[in-house]
Amino acid sequence: MFSSVAHLARANPFNAPHLQLVHDGLADLRSSPPGPPGPPRRPRNLAAAAVEEQYSCDYGSGRFFILCGLGGIISCGTTHTALVPLDLVKCRMQVDPQKYKGIFNGFSVTLKEDGVRGLAKGWAPTFIGYSLQGLCKFGFYEVFKVLYSNMLGEENTYLWRTSLYLAASASAEFFADIALAPMEAAKVRIQTQPGYANTLRDAAPKMYKEEGLKAFYKGVAPLWMRQIPYTMMKFACFERTVEALYKFVVPKPRSECSKPEQLVVTFVAGYIAGVFCAIVSHPADSVVSVLNKEKGSSASQVLKRLGFKGVWKGLFARIIMIGTLTALQWFIYDSVKVYFRLPRPPPPEMPESLKKKLGLTQ
Repeated sequence: MFSSVAHLARANPFNAPHLQLVHDGLADLRSSPPGPPGPPRRPRNLAAAAVEEQYSCDYGSGRFFILCGLGGIISCGTTHTALVPLDLVKCRMQVDPQKYKGIFNGFSVTLKEDGVRGLAKGWAPTFIGYSLQGLCKFGFYEVFKVLYSNMLGEENTYLWRTSLYLAASASAEFFADIALAPMEAAKVRIQTQPGYANTLRDAAPKMYKEEGLKAFYKGVAPLWMRQIPYTMMKFACFERTVEALYKFVVPKPRSECSKPEQLVVTFVAGYIAGVFCAIVSHPADSVVSVLNKEKGSSASQVLKRLGFKGVWKGLFARIIMIGTLTALQWFIYDSVKVYFRLPRPPPPEMPESLKKKLGLTQ
């Protein structure tokens, strides 16, 4: 599979580490007055930088996809596990709003009843589940981005790049949620049902004995409802925000930014994307939390019972959690790419053929 994808990737417009956006140059061409040509201008590009920087593999190769998957494991597994206390309080606010009235009250009640150790409940299924999810989410995103880009062709990839980001991320998340669902179900049981189980080793056998495999996968449909919109926003918003930051905010081209400066841009774009992610996916997140706690309920029954106001409980906590989470995930993922010297192409530029069609070249 990876060899065929690598073959397609060679012609991929994203595979352009020696190119950069020429927005400023195009603007100059449009505004330059007619008359005798002046001295030739030296075009800005990354050819020299590409020669100096040696990558450990080719863009779209099997090694590239595997290391991207490893970056997803590290970024998702570690960040979700670090935020287990906040996630625990958020889940309890969703399933028992009468007892856990707010984020600070939720922490206070949890500490009073369970102590400090109680805030770490569910860390094992969180780490395992979200590591598997990160592997599929980031690894398959890169795979689908290459495949869909080659289906569209170079010009349409540039024109429809937002749709491409949305389609590639949705496809990747479909498989990522299948990997996440069993651990997510166990985590919610541990966190929201006092006395049910304190560890994954206790929860998993008990769930299987009570409901069979259905206990682990009955939440996969609402998980898709929550995670697919979340991931589509996460990747598409991030990609376009990075593009906008380099075009309108960062005072110098990406080629002239150091690696730490580029990672700062990554973090900022990740946080902006995370805020939108939290808002888009929160109603489904509330349904998943209640559904995994209760036996015999369906997603539609839970949604009807919660009502419009109920599905937004815990939103503030989730914005803080997901904003921080998404920013850290993108920062760690990009850092892994830097560490392993993987190709990190800049935002795609307009193909020369399209510039000619639009009359943007002289």
